[in-house]
Amino acid sequence: MEYNNSIIQRTKCKYRNNGNMEDENMKKKWWHNKIAYQIYPKSFLDTNGDGIGDIEGIINKLDYLKDLGIDILWISPMYHSPMVDNGYDISDYYAIDPMFGTMEDMKRLIDEAKKRDMYLLMDLVVNHCSSQHEWFQKAMADPDGEYGTYFYIKEGKNGQPPTNWRSYFGGSVWEKVPGYENKFYLHSFAKEQPDLNWENEVVREKIYEMICWWMDQGLSGFRIDAIMNIKKDLTWSDLKPDGPDGLADVYKITGKVEGIGDFLMEMKHRCFEPYDALTVGEAMFVKEDILSQFIGEDGYFSTIFAFEPCHAYRKGKNYMNYDWPQPFDEWREETFHNQEIVAKAGFEANIIENHDQPRGASLFIPEEDYGFYSLSALATIIFCERGLPFLYQGQEIGMSNRRWKYDEFNDLETINQYQIALKAGMSKEQALEIARHHSRDNARTPMQWSSEENAGFSKAKPWMPVNENYKVVNVAEEEKEYGSILNFYKRLIAFYKSEEYNEILTYGDFRPMYEKEDHIFAYSRSYGCQKLVLICNFSSKEKDIELSEDYENVVFVNYEQTTVIGNTLKMKPYECVIYEM
Repeated sequence: MEYNNSIIQRTKCKYRNNGNMEDENMKKKWWHNKIAYQIYPKSFLDTNGDGIGDIEGIINKLDYLKDLGIDILWISPMYHSPMVDNGYDISDYYAIDPMFGTMEDMKRLIDEAKKRDMYLLMDLVVNHCSSQHEWFQKAMADPDGEYGTYFYIKEGKNGQPPTNWRSYFGGSVWEKVPGYENKFYLHSFAKEQPDLNWENEVVREKIYEMICWWMDQGLSGFRIDAIMNIKKDLTWSDLKPDGPDGLADVYKITGKVEGIGDFLMEMKHRCFEPYDALTVGEAMFVKEDILSQFIGEDGYFSTIFAFEPCHAYRKGKNYMNYDWPQPFDEWREETFHNQEIVAKAGFEANIIENHDQPRGASLFIPEEDYGFYSLSALATIIFCERGLPFLYQGQEIGMSNRRWKYDEFNDLETINQYQIALKAGMSKEQALEIARHHSRDNARTPMQWSSEENAGFSKAKPWMPVNENYKVVNVAEEEKEYGSILNFYKRLIAFYKSEEYNEILTYGDFRPMYEKEDHIFAYSRSYGCQKLVLICNFSSKEKDIELSEDYENVVFVNYEQTTVIGNTLKMKPYECVIYEM
């Protein structure tokens, strides 16, 4: 028996959910049934010919995003910054960096988004600021004065750092205060990103004032960067070394020190609740038993990102030994586990990729299998899970990792990790291959709008090289082709937002299925009297799947047709089928 994708029938629902019904009675929020999209402005669209994306470029593409089906936009930092870490080092929280435009441009972007019923989130970076921020400049001029208390400035150990903590970007988290032999300041990331002292009430008040000011400009909320780092181990104790440099990763104390909840709840009550803001926390290392403190009605945030499935390949491994691409079994296991524990607490934001990760197309799919069916299968799996779906710019056209040369890298973390790999005894070729796979620069190449020079991103040389495949993988070409991944995303988003299925895909119970089947990713969604089952053959081989339940009709597929013989689903490579019970 064959089912045509162009004919989708709605049948009377016969199924009654026997699982957890709490979601049906939960307090619904304005953002629950929406689709979100992250913009990395530096690489989105350049309109003034300087090779750098700008606010006008975002405004220019709002209709494109609306047509795609996007409701919520998260824009990575555009604040005034020296750009040591691509804007995550902020020197003035109240100003737009001139490379992106002006505050008037920003206000126009907010207004234009509202005209299209779109909601705007900005990045909130408050674990650290830039070393060029006025506060830090004053602190360095007088480390024992008032502004010195805005940061963590400690005495060293006979001229050596106070602790053996390693920064996220490599090397010690401590940097000497200029002019002092035994005074150090703390930076969990680059030395140009000094950590703010959240123990100082004055600092917190200034941060809260800034947040409310931005909400008053018309924002709908924030993605909150590196927020798990704001609480430090104030005993300043050494950790057991975990590398040849004698240091230990600072993230090992993240989330393990008590008291962070007091800061986060204070920020919620002061800044977010009065505005009914959507807040998406970059909160990693959150244990199951405290997850409900972070999300849900009484949580610190509206939601947090579901990083675990994307990071399954890192599990228990040194970065130099990461598997590539990500092992299917580990990805599936992490997804199912994550969905189970999150359902008890609230909603997570589901991602395939973002600005801090390699491209999902390269992370999840073997290079030889890259194409429409594998990309569409991956999209369907992620979109139909329980949670707020997030796309990252270029994901909708299947952008993939770039083949880098070492001197082309821009990302500070990548460059540092490359040097660490060399010091650990790896060859230049081995270190480069690792960097190519995992570099954050893969996600930061210019958006591929057309097959024109520079991928239609800019008339000038872009600040970062474009991906070599832009002549084939681009918006203009894919808009013309019905069978493109871009047009598939449009159909998938329309299915997600349809009157028939939006509630079940938003609030429905999630149950894993076929967990022992090799390379089969399957689960059910149940809500009230509705039930949907998704089955995906995430491999390049044909597979037969025995259906465990009777079904009413097929409602969504990524092939033109799907075939069932008797009770056997005959699955083609990377075929994804959703049927209704």
